Amino acid sequence: MGILIFITIFMVLIVWGILIRNNIVRYFNATRRAWAEVANFEAQKAKILEGLERILSRYTQFEKSTLEKVTELRQQILNLNMSNADVSQLQHIEKLSQDLMKNLNVVVENYPELKADQLYLTMMDDIQEQNENVGAAITIFNRNVEAFNNTIQIFPNNVINTLTLSKKPIRPFSDPILLKNFNYRPNF
Repeated sequence: MGILIFITIFMVLIVWGILIRNNIVRYFNATRRAWAEVANFEAQKAKILEGLERILSRYTQFEKSTLEKVTELRQQILNLNMSNADVSQLQHIEKLSQDLMKNLNVVVENYPELKADQLYLTMMDDIQEQNENVGAAITIFNRNVEAFNNTIQIFPNNVINTLTLSKKPIRPFSDPILLKNFNYRPNF
């Protein structure tokens, strides 16, 4: 009778360990999928930037730096690692994107006819929409990172993770420029 109880407890522990392991894998895959969405929206923005490069090349004979920034941003987006979350690279891309938007406002002021160009206006709306989509995708990514990190760090999940998967915590995305201009710090 004692051996039967021991085997039952052992089997329950095995099933429980498998459920924990599967949960860790589920959260890890959700995080990877969320990162793929961020990369996908950035890739869509790169396509729009390609068209914007063509339009700006007509207007920017004296504004080469703006055209170079569009080209650099598009290239950085194309180099974004689709399968591995490189948060620092994404931070760099978002900084370039913010800088580009500031430069484009200056170019529009210097070339009033550009302001009236319907294709330009449409592309600017598309870029703004993609920036909003990227922001939403980053929020979802960060939520998935938090859920995954919590899952692998709490006991007994951390033991199961160490023994079976050895997954490391993923660093969430944060915008250092925004944080620099934001004075509130919670007292954790």
